[in-house]
Amino acid sequence: MTHPTPVRRAVSRPRLLDAFCCQGGASMGYHLAGFDIVGVDIAPQPRYPFTFVQADAIGFIREHGAEFDFIHASPPCQHDSECQRIQGNTHPDLIAPTRTALESTGRPWVIENVRGAVPKLRHPVMLCGPMLGLETYRHRYFEAGGTLHLPQLPHPGHTVPQAKMGRPVPPGAYGQFIGNFSGVPLARKVMGVPWMNRDGIRESIPPAYTQWIAAQFLALEGRTAA
Repeated sequence: MTHPTPVRRAVSRPRLLDAFCCQGGASMGYHLAGFDIVGVDIAPQPRYPFTFVQADAIGFIREHGAEFDFIHASPPCQHDSECQRIQGNTHPDLIAPTRTALESTGRPWVIENVRGAVPKLRHPVMLCGPMLGLETYRHRYFEAGGTLHLPQLPHPGHTVPQAKMGRPVPPGAYGQFIGNFSGVPLARKVMGVPWMNRDGIRESIPPAYTQWIAAQFLALEGRTAA
């Protein structure tokens, strides 16, 4: 007696749009979680490791965002960066128009930014390196939208000393990896971004952060990580 062979149906990989993608730190986390990635940025990004479109990110979200399963947006943080305010530099504030574009898609999404932007973010969740096993205190804030909800992870105390900005990282300390920091090879290793240069690293989201966010989305959708 023969038995029918079970038919395995292919499960399509979720599609992720990474808006304001820079060199792709956020994208890599979603890729590791099993997403197909398209990044969009207004500036050329020759180091970006996935499919790239050079375009205005907000306009691209409005026109194509609904074609994706999930959207990640990291509008430039310079407007809310403390060092930029100290230097007297001015930059556009793109958080509100980015949110409006994301809401028009009907898709789940996150907006990521720095601490200075927290008053403009709605119920943001903060991620810090030690929460996810990284040896750096890199606080980033994530506002979830659409059907997505992000739980706040416990925040371990900062018990490891942190090297001063721009100084070499001594043994037993964490590096900041912002501005004109010292130690690109170490930063690549700690952050998990071996393809990036200094410019990319100092603005990057560690892939571990977005791999965790991807897991929350996949759980919402009833999928499993790759």
